[in-house]
Amino acid sequence: MTTPRNIAVIDIGKTNAKLALVDRMSLTELAVVTRPNTVQAGPPYPHYDVDGHWAFLLDALAQFHADHGVDAISITTHGACAALLDSDGNLAAPILDYEHPYPADTVAAYAKIKPDFALTGSPTLAGGLNIGAQLHWQFSTDPSLRDRTAQIVTYPQYWGHRLTGVAAADVTSIGCHTDLWQPRDGTFSELPKALGIDGKIAPVRQSTDILGTILPEIAAVTGLSADTSVCVGIHDSNASLYPHILTQDAPFSVVSSGTWVIVMSIGGGDLQLDPTRDTLMNVNALGNAVPSARFMGGREYEMIQSGQYQPPTDAEIQDVLTSSLMILPAVEPKTGPYQGRQMSWTGHEPDVGTGQRSAAVSFYLALMTDTCLRLTGAKGPTIVEGPFARNPEFIAMLEAATGRPVMKSDAATGTSIGAALLFGQSDGLVAPIRSAARADMAAFKAYAEAWRARVD
Repeated sequence: MTTPRNIAVIDIGKTNAKLALVDRMSLTELAVVTRPNTVQAGPPYPHYDVDGHWAFLLDALAQFHADHGVDAISITTHGACAALLDSDGNLAAPILDYEHPYPADTVAAYAKIKPDFALTGSPTLAGGLNIGAQLHWQFSTDPSLRDRTAQIVTYPQYWGHRLTGVAAADVTSIGCHTDLWQPRDGTFSELPKALGIDGKIAPVRQSTDILGTILPEIAAVTGLSADTSVCVGIHDSNASLYPHILTQDAPFSVVSSGTWVIVMSIGGGDLQLDPTRDTLMNVNALGNAVPSARFMGGREYEMIQSGQYQPPTDAEIQDVLTSSLMILPAVEPKTGPYQGRQMSWTGHEPDVGTGQRSAAVSFYLALMTDTCLRLTGAKGPTIVEGPFARNPEFIAMLEAATGRPVMKSDAATGTSIGAALLFGQSDGLVAPIRSAARADMAAFKAYAEAWRARVD
């Protein structure tokens, strides 16, 4: 089979539903259309407008094919979502919104059957962020639903099922803090048996597998060829990670920066994660366990800077390093590795809009990132993507704190690009580059050691 080039990517995020047409070789989006992912209030509970999305996707597929040609279809979606199918392949119940809260007695009852974190790497999360909690609540409130459910598929594969008629789950979605999976073993936990759905979860497959070809009725409506392939699909965070898996040899770590700083370590040390420090276990597109940790670094940056960033001069950087002016955690105390602690400054707090303040917050964010890397057993180079990759003070302090190379990723990334690459690697993938070393790294290392001594 000829490797497809123009990949239509169904990308269902929590805020928007999107269809993107990606040129897999140049890693560019040829066309993009979106619609809001508005949650339907009910009845019987808040749920996703999948029929509205479906009509939107079919129209967009037809238009993309007419304008550019569609060679294949890939799928990526947010996590914490499953579809319950009846014996005819239709929904046995609406697809539950994971933000829907549950009563305290339901939460307590689920806690009694939730598998141990040491096995699942899945911490207790709010609402339905654990798919197991969703299923428990749904079966508790609708006693007939379990019997009406013939198969359970994770969310990317719900759309794949509508396209191909083939049911599956993918390793990244079933391994995304569901409580249903044991990432290190690559097997189901005891929870499916406890929920009475043992054998009802569709076969778990790798994201890169071909699920099948589109159904004849899909070809007729869209104009696509009847032999258009659909891949199994992938959880959105892992779609962003996938390009790095293709270009890097383990061990390495990826730091994805934004509102959340997400640290994912590939091929690092084998250690026990601590759920009290905002760590969890993900599963990547190859089916391998990925120790992960996070904190709200982008939000912390905005809280400290108040929108008044001033690039620090070399003199201001040296002033912060030599005076040991520091921010101690946690700026946002509800998340991250130092939950419950209150932020404090050592020494005199610099004014908003000064270079000293900018340097201090960059150092703080780098040292928090280093803490997350240590918690996940990181080894090898660290690849930084997103806004923090353009912050030289952050990069320098992170390299000093870890003692390992830090690379900046300028490659095309994102969920749609990663999902398109499930059909094969592209020559357009650009390897991350290492930033130039500073002459004053000894001062950075001393600062990092002093920060850790104060914090730990």
